Amino acid sequence: MKNSDTEVLSQAIEWLDQGHQVELITVARTWGSSPRPPGSLAAVREDGHLVGSVSGGCIEKQLAIRIDNDNRSTSFAHEISNEEAKKFGLPCGGQLELVFEALSNSSELSRVLELVSERKRIARTITLDTAETTLVEVDRHTDFQFNGTHLRKVFGPGWRMLLIGGGQLSRYVAQFAQALDYEIIVCEPRAEFSSSWSVPNCTITTLLPDEAVLKYATDQHSVVLALTHDPNLDDSALIEALPSEAFFVGALGSQANNDRRRKRLVGIGVDQEHTNRLHGPVGLPIGSRSAAEIAVSIVAELVQLRNSGDLANRRSQRATAPSSDPIHVS
Repeated sequence: MKNSDTEVLSQAIEWLDQGHQVELITVARTWGSSPRPPGSLAAVREDGHLVGSVSGGCIEKQLAIRIDNDNRSTSFAHEISNEEAKKFGLPCGGQLELVFEALSNSSELSRVLELVSERKRIARTITLDTAETTLVEVDRHTDFQFNGTHLRKVFGPGWRMLLIGGGQLSRYVAQFAQALDYEIIVCEPRAEFSSSWSVPNCTITTLLPDEAVLKYATDQHSVVLALTHDPNLDDSALIEALPSEAFFVGALGSQANNDRRRKRLVGIGVDQEHTNRLHGPVGLPIGSRSAAEIAVSIVAELVQLRNSGDLANRRSQRATAPSSDPIHVS
């Protein structure tokens, strides 16, 4: 399942290979109630066809018309003012600063997709004055940045999800999470499950759950989901995951089962403070019953928590001008 960035790049590559003129549009900065965050991508070809979104659909058509009329041939930044935003239909008077980049060929974008398919995290930096670009592999803590001269867009997984268990629910969760750009690690020591895993671009490990947590879920960009419904496997992972720096630790099961699990973990030495971190039952209460619906509820809870945690920081970034310091790429 493609995420929005890879969908935009794939379509841009196809258009370029067909001989079309294509421009890449990136949201560089936002103010107010702009519907798309910095780093959002769209691509438009000379006849107005467009993929992706920089405003949730509000101004894409008008941008395509203007790009066609202006016949852009380089890279530049343009601020969508309050007046333009209202004219184009952008809600709540939000403002955008967009970077436009005329693409000459598909080779660099193809290389980005190739590296991302290998689950690498790639920073593509463009210098607006010269339209020169660089690619460099970066860690999961490197993110989007714009300073008025350089724009750095990062492609590839910034978050890692460790799934304990390789059953049907884990397969649905993996697919939905990949669309949100998670790197997926599946811990499945049971041969009958590991041999039947069918979701591509995932890492399968047969380590025991506690060992897998210590190897793969070591920082605040990690998520651990215990989904086997087997306490021997799930609890083994939770013993190590709950005291860790992982952003989110969740476990499948009813409220009663998870209450018993917390007591059980405390009884074997896990601090009460750590067991209170456990999201169990995992997932938002949306009345889910099927495996696919439960997976939706789990991923929705992650989206909710990630966005609420970033909200204050995003507001600060939107209200503050970018730094004038250049981005150094090695």
